[in-house]
Amino acid sequence: MKKSFLLLFSLVASTTLLSQINFLEQASNLGCGTMSYGDGFLGGGISFFDYNSDGWDDITVSSEEGQPVRFFKNNGGIFFEETFNINDALYETKTVQWVDFDNDADYDLFVTSNIEGNKLYENDGSLQFTDITTSAGLVTTDHRTFGASWGDYNKDGFLDLFINSRHYDNAEMPNILYKNNGDGTFTNVNATTGIPDLNYFSFCAAFFDYNNDGWQDIYIANDRDPENLLYKNNGDGTFTEVGAVTGTNVSINAMSTTIGDYDHDGFQDIYVTNTIEGNVFYKNNGDGTFTDIAASNGTLFESVGWGAVFLDADNDTDLDLYVSGQLDGDAGLLPSAFYENAGSGMYTIPTNAGFDDDTAQSFGNAIGDINNDGLPDITVLNYEPDAIYVWENTNTQNHNWLKVKLQGTESNRQGIGSTIEISVNGQKQYQYTMLGEGYLGQNSSYEFFGIGAATSVDYVKIHWLSGIVDYIENPAINTHHTYIEGENILGTQEFSNEEIHIFPNPASETVTITFPEVLAGSMITLRDITGRTMFQEKNASVLTQLEVGHLSNGIYMVSIENGETKLSEKIIVE
Repeated sequence: MKKSFLLLFSLVASTTLLSQINFLEQASNLGCGTMSYGDGFLGGGISFFDYNSDGWDDITVSSEEGQPVRFFKNNGGIFFEETFNINDALYETKTVQWVDFDNDADYDLFVTSNIEGNKLYENDGSLQFTDITTSAGLVTTDHRTFGASWGDYNKDGFLDLFINSRHYDNAEMPNILYKNNGDGTFTNVNATTGIPDLNYFSFCAAFFDYNNDGWQDIYIANDRDPENLLYKNNGDGTFTEVGAVTGTNVSINAMSTTIGDYDHDGFQDIYVTNTIEGNVFYKNNGDGTFTDIAASNGTLFESVGWGAVFLDADNDTDLDLYVSGQLDGDAGLLPSAFYENAGSGMYTIPTNAGFDDDTAQSFGNAIGDINNDGLPDITVLNYEPDAIYVWENTNTQNHNWLKVKLQGTESNRQGIGSTIEISVNGQKQYQYTMLGEGYLGQNSSYEFFGIGAATSVDYVKIHWLSGIVDYIENPAINTHHTYIEGENILGTQEFSNEEIHIFPNPASETVTITFPEVLAGSMITLRDITGRTMFQEKNASVLTQLEVGHLSNGIYMVSIENGETKLSEKIIVE
């Protein structure tokens, strides 16, 4: 009897624990329940981003035909609609993004459209806007644009722009990569970078670094069966298409491009939504290839998927997944799905998570934080008659957390393209900063990190695009941090060459090199006495083995380089 009671208690406790993830749809109660997108072609986008820099995530919603883009200011957890002097975009729009393209410390607005021209509105610092699309050199005629993504492909400190064109009448409307010239203008660089002027049914793209070489690559989601494309950044201003080589060239009705490191291995994975044939979940194998694991990890969806976003909904340290869907009336098809990460890489749809009444036709989504409680909330754009959804995260597990926002100095001011690494009791998490992903979505400028029951964080380490590495030891938890590039540099003064350990030394076959944990991800280089490079590895492990048996006898130097840190030590081969 006692054993039966304990078993029953254990089962109840486990069920209770799992059911503590809960979301509550609060749009009407929070002041934005009247906003409907209408029935614009293939839905629209939404931004959950603090556009006025007051510390609260605001909501910006794309527009249907005849209506303006709409802005909802977050005033302490309640939203109030406001208007700006943007009155010339009374047509169907798709992406709405806040971007500091000129590094002047305010957010400008970029709007795409599939029936009219795209628009870039410059912010004068007081939320007064000027349409500078023409003077900036961006295309002003109808280019059938859906998605837009920003990144710094040449690492000059200014955000470049990639736009996706989904043509549907054989017009010459290719995707375009625009180089930001740093003077308020952009140049179409397709011809010089290797991005072909070809027609695809492209919805969205994402700048991210798939191979951790420090350069931003571009992944593109194509609808109606053209293969998805992965453009590898060669680091010299050009790209090479490597979709087939990497195994990411799936040919489906691809809608979104969602990036996240679901398994904490330091390599970013890709999730792509699709129609009822099933979504694709590309695990990054860390060797330049990917494997689709959607069927095996439970995230196929098998409905009509649109937006998708990774988030740690319960702050338990692993990434969950939310997918928006377009319910088409067929029995058994999911209108949306919240997938909980079980901690083993497997995903399940929990009961009582709050999404049971989600039957709207949904498209773009984004995450932010309504009330700054550290729990990621979700906003979703829907077709009429439904208003937008604002899913407030009401999780009661009280797990600890921290949020991180970046401010670049040498890199672009928004810190886009940075990798934020944290360590909690030696367990690492990685977030990659992006602007424009999923389906027409823009997430909060803060990156969310859940740390579970842990009461401290070992460190936060930021790898900026510039190569600078900032290191913050034991940051405060359950709060928001803004880190400025270069203010916490991982410098040479913190380490000495004695902290490189080489064994055996002298060596004849294999040598093992170890160095401090906080320098993980550094570049390790072996040179001969003339300075010639014999071996080099980026993002090296703190325990690295080198084969030296093929080298001539003599003295060699091994160096560990990480931002401003450079350590070196001698190796003797005999």
